[in-house]
Amino acid sequence: MDADAPADNPYVTEPDTDFAPVAAIDENRAREQAQQLREAIRYHDYRYYVETDPVIGDRTYDALFSRLQDLEAEFDLDTEDSPTRRVGGDAVDELDSVEHVAEMLSIDQSGETEEVRAFDERVRDGLDDADWDGNLRYVCEPKFDGLSVEIVYEAGQYERAATRGDGVEGDDVTENVRTIPSVPQRLRGDYPEFLAVRGEVYMPKAAFREYNKERVERGEDAFANPRNAAAGTLRQLDPSVTAERPLSIFFFGVLDASEHAESQQADLRALREWGLRVAEEVEVVDDIEAAIDYRDAMLDGREDLPYEIDGVVIKVDDREARDLLGATSRHPRWAFAYKFPARKEVTRVTDIVVQVGRTGRLTPVALLDPVEVSGVTVSRASLHNPDEIERLGVGVGDSVRVKRAGDVIPDVEEVVEDRTESHFSFPDHCPACDSAVERDGPMAYCTGGLACPAQLERAIEHYASRTGLDIEGLGPERIEQLMDAGLVERLPDLYALDREAVADLEGWGETSAENLLTEIEAAREPPLPEFLAAIGVPEVGPSTAKSLAREFGDLDAVMAADTEELQSVADVGPTVAREIREFFESARNREVIEQLRERGVDPQPVEADAGDELAGETFVFTGSLDEFTRSAAQDLVEANGGSATSSVSGNTDYLVVGENPGTNKREDAAAEDVPEIDEDEFLALLDERGVL
Repeated sequence: MDADAPADNPYVTEPDTDFAPVAAIDENRAREQAQQLREAIRYHDYRYYVETDPVIGDRTYDALFSRLQDLEAEFDLDTEDSPTRRVGGDAVDELDSVEHVAEMLSIDQSGETEEVRAFDERVRDGLDDADWDGNLRYVCEPKFDGLSVEIVYEAGQYERAATRGDGVEGDDVTENVRTIPSVPQRLRGDYPEFLAVRGEVYMPKAAFREYNKERVERGEDAFANPRNAAAGTLRQLDPSVTAERPLSIFFFGVLDASEHAESQQADLRALREWGLRVAEEVEVVDDIEAAIDYRDAMLDGREDLPYEIDGVVIKVDDREARDLLGATSRHPRWAFAYKFPARKEVTRVTDIVVQVGRTGRLTPVALLDPVEVSGVTVSRASLHNPDEIERLGVGVGDSVRVKRAGDVIPDVEEVVEDRTESHFSFPDHCPACDSAVERDGPMAYCTGGLACPAQLERAIEHYASRTGLDIEGLGPERIEQLMDAGLVERLPDLYALDREAVADLEGWGETSAENLLTEIEAAREPPLPEFLAAIGVPEVGPSTAKSLAREFGDLDAVMAADTEELQSVADVGPTVAREIREFFESARNREVIEQLRERGVDPQPVEADAGDELAGETFVFTGSLDEFTRSAAQDLVEANGGSATSSVSGNTDYLVVGENPGTNKREDAAAEDVPEIDEDEFLALLDERGVL
């Protein structure tokens, strides 16, 4: 028996699958056998997914798994960490949002060699300034083309999983990730009491090709690439659907743990020892030139990999050096992604259609004879804008070279063979509402605004999304259903929905209709920043919306502001100011806003200048709060003159510690002698300063 195998387990290296009938054994024997089977299956999962050295065949493994299912069903022996939980749990109406244990930052990136060398110079300068005298080495890893997730283990047991989202919060995909065979339900070896790890969920190339073939044979649209397939699968509302699709995962980082290793190398070794799958194609190098060589070698060999990558990631190995380098608000200063150039292939344009986006932007799309780009079937490609069509001189029937910009989004790069006498003529009226099309530089826009039906569906999706008013239960499928039934023809119609009419729709009912109308009712008095972000003003996301609300105070003042006044707002430059001004000058947009108000929608004003009660003080938050979301607490601090940062430094005045805090920030606070305060103390401080 293998030295790492569970002791005294007859189902490990030479399992006997000639089982007695379930009905012929008693509960005690069933309980014992079920536990042995769980240990055996976990062991074989480890040999297959982590060691890539299976010791039994698929048929034998399936027999063990099936036997465990039968025992658990017959004797009610299911456990929280049983491998059989991978078949999927209960379906949900919508994915909940969950706050990450530690912020999941993005990585600075470029495809230019000189940018990589500049990264190395910044690292060395930063460490020199910090008087670090260690040996600088880089860990080079594949940059997986999938979906990044946070997975939390407590006492060695799988606890939860979330997508990256905005880096602070993501979608709760615990049950979906549980179905992925390469995600262990229990850790192995000497694992920490608490562990939060970062991994990349992906769909292997061969599995993707086979799955796409099955979709086409069923009359369904093929996925454009493995990343989209993985992302769509992971966000399924029914985990049993996820379980049927061939997802896998690589782990590549420790986000937080009750004990930390001293380097990335040590982290990766520990991940493997704990049973978490790590890519074999990882190298440690002594300088940036060797890292560049690693990238070039990976580019040459990428087609031989069983999974898609779009570059490599170069990380400072030493943890102390990483801590000294720190991070910006968006990415760590100790890591850099060296991207691959886009792939290119040749195919034929079968048609050109014009799509209408949420903001009214018209985007021409070339429909193509399907072409494989390294195993990825591409059947459509963006032509971007009218100027790009003119530049390319492209028409239906032309042979074109297609590239995958950023290795994800297909583009038409050039016409290889012109087979048409006339090129595509861009429409001067919106194909959805027949409103006039206006040009803004190279771009084209529908002037229908919120009254355009093509924009409406996307506008409602955005209005109800988490970055808008967060109306739970109003996802894309339900919006389409409400529109198809004629219940929603304009955005304000949401606030006049008839409960019985909604309940009569297929798949609904009294309870779901009541729940939706309750959610919509709760969105009648939204905070002004959320309303501004929700109505789809071009270039206005949550951050800019907050700045506008703080500057002008109420909706009428924002709508009346001229471009010069708008440009005085932080993050608003000339282009954004013009977009905002044109949006509110549109008669159709103003009409929709007025109709929303007539339906009782009353965006709540904010104090334009909340004060400077916290001026000069810097707060960092960790863990979850009862009275606020973490982002709301940060907004409150900033609205009153203070600063809210994501990491502790010598300039931090307070670390506010909520429930289930991460250890990194608390360790940093102790090292920097930054005082910790709990939520009650934070509220008392706000009250003392006159904020509350």
